[in-house]
Amino acid sequence: MDYIKTPIKIEISVNKIVTIHYFEYAKDYVFHGEKHNFWEFVYVDKGEIEVMADKTGYILKQGEMIFHQPNEFHNVWANGKIAPNLVIVSFKCKSKAMDYFKGKIIKVNDTENELLADIINEAKNAYSSPLDDTFLIKLEKRPNSLFGSEQLIRNDLERLFIFLFRKGISIVKSSKISTVTKQRFDQSFVERIEEFLHLHLNDNITFTDVCRFMNLSGTKVKVLFKLYKGSGVMEFYGDMKITEATRMIREESYNFTEISEKLNYASVHYFSRHFKRVTGMTPTEYSTSIKAKSNISKNK
Repeated sequence: MDYIKTPIKIEISVNKIVTIHYFEYAKDYVFHGEKHNFWEFVYVDKGEIEVMADKTGYILKQGEMIFHQPNEFHNVWANGKIAPNLVIVSFKCKSKAMDYFKGKIIKVNDTENELLADIINEAKNAYSSPLDDTFLIKLEKRPNSLFGSEQLIRNDLERLFIFLFRKGISIVKSSKISTVTKQRFDQSFVERIEEFLHLHLNDNITFTDVCRFMNLSGTKVKVLFKLYKGSGVMEFYGDMKITEATRMIREESYNFTEISEKLNYASVHYFSRHFKRVTGMTPTEYSTSIKAKSNISKNK
């Protein structure tokens, strides 16, 4: 007989596992946030948490799950009252069906909860990495792992996503986050901008670069930064450069030309003008004053 082979239609395919976590957090735990180019879901096994996904805040209760799509900034807070237990799994998946999970909070049933438990158990069989390590960036494979553990994790994840996709009706509407959480979230945005600026002190980034990095509109960046820092982003960036320049001058590590080059000024003359505008002194005057103060201290 001439048998006909039927191709299998693959709706959701998990390509790679990035991290698998089971966390037991304190009631006041705060994770200030991150974004990455792969999917992640957060499931509340016990307790309650508050999360931000880009600009939207949610409250997740026990038995609820949220998906963070690639390059979506997200963070997590315990509410200060209930200590939460969380399952967090990050993974690579390019299947179009995953778009269904964007911006949704889903109530997990008993069958899906069992799949989550199986994923955690198989992760313990497959990997030696502690599942409660917040700073984990790579899963270390056990040399003597149980046969098929990683494949079972993949199968369980794909079954979980298919079941969640099928039921649709269990999508829940989350409560709004508290004002305090919103403030903390806004502060975390400003802190990330400050970290980005500091990382690029030796470059010459623009306001557009900052907005692109934060994935926010220029107006939003201006308002938040002005609110929490009291100045514009680029003014603050310029002040950071001058603060770094004063450190270099005090340490006498480089001459003025070298400092201007390291901080990516167009010329030493432009650096000097900017330095005086911020400090009220030229670099030479500042250097002289530092040496004079040092001599006075030595003569006391």
